[in-house]
Amino acid sequence: MFTDKKEYSFSTCWNIKRHTTGQGMIEEIKSLGFRQVELNYNVTDELLQTIEPMIERGEIGISSVHNTFPHVADPDYGTDSVLLGFDDEPRRKRAIELLLRSAEYAHRYGAKAVVVHPGEVPFEYNIDEALKKIYHDQGPDSSDYQSLWQEMLEKREASSTHYLKRIQESLEEVCELSEQRGYGVNFGIETRSRCYQMPTLQEAGAIIRGMKGAPLGLWYDIGHGMMMDRMGLYDNVREANELIDHVVGVHIHETVGLSDHWCPYIHSKDMAFFDSFLDIIDRSPVKVYELKAACTPEEIDESHQLITARIAGRQAARQHG
Repeated sequence: MFTDKKEYSFSTCWNIKRHTTGQGMIEEIKSLGFRQVELNYNVTDELLQTIEPMIERGEIGISSVHNTFPHVADPDYGTDSVLLGFDDEPRRKRAIELLLRSAEYAHRYGAKAVVVHPGEVPFEYNIDEALKKIYHDQGPDSSDYQSLWQEMLEKREASSTHYLKRIQESLEEVCELSEQRGYGVNFGIETRSRCYQMPTLQEAGAIIRGMKGAPLGLWYDIGHGMMMDRMGLYDNVREANELIDHVVGVHIHETVGLSDHWCPYIHSKDMAFFDSFLDIIDRSPVKVYELKAACTPEEIDESHQLITARIAGRQAARQHG
């Protein structure tokens, strides 16, 4: 019997490939002690046929949905796309419509937030994959890595202002329409796992400050932030903690090397570093584990117990301090 995970939620990305029915997928997550789930972007209309009755009966709560939701097969609107930054107006409008559709589902299911991949600076090829290969084979200090990294940074910086502006315009439209329709959900722009994707923490801060008062904040993906820090994109711990007041949700997982979605503390065997993110988890309105299929139920439970015990310890120390 696993511990009751209370206000913590769990992403369906962990077991979606193992199930043919939505009900089976949700039952397995419930057996880990979770009362809530995040429905990720691979959840199809077909899977929802058996999940929706469970929501209606109060058997499972929905903390959040991940755009684009339900699943859209078109790669133009997949998770690794220009999405809200499209220069092509019909495609950008379609991306806005799909995000609003995700918000409508979130509202219908009583979720608090929609996780949003806003866009990217487009490259002719997957330069992130090339960089990660060199990182793995030769290390980040190698001359091959450094020269390709500089090339990526220069191109990213040359185009980022343009795409950031497009993304913000799209988000302003989305937030306005969402509020008009009474959806009452937050949009969380997520820290990403590829170096050419947007936003960096600095870019997220700029968008959020530029849209003060809108139902918009940072969806802080801890493992992605760790990965981008290791690659050299930003100072993850410092910049994330500076944005703590703007976090609307968090994806909890740890990156080992440049491999993400592992159980914090358990897979890295580092019993100190992840502590840097505990205040963000504690303060975040929505807390979601986003773990890979290789994580076992026992590891998930152990990781959760470590996180919650450490947060409780910090809270107690503050009260007595």
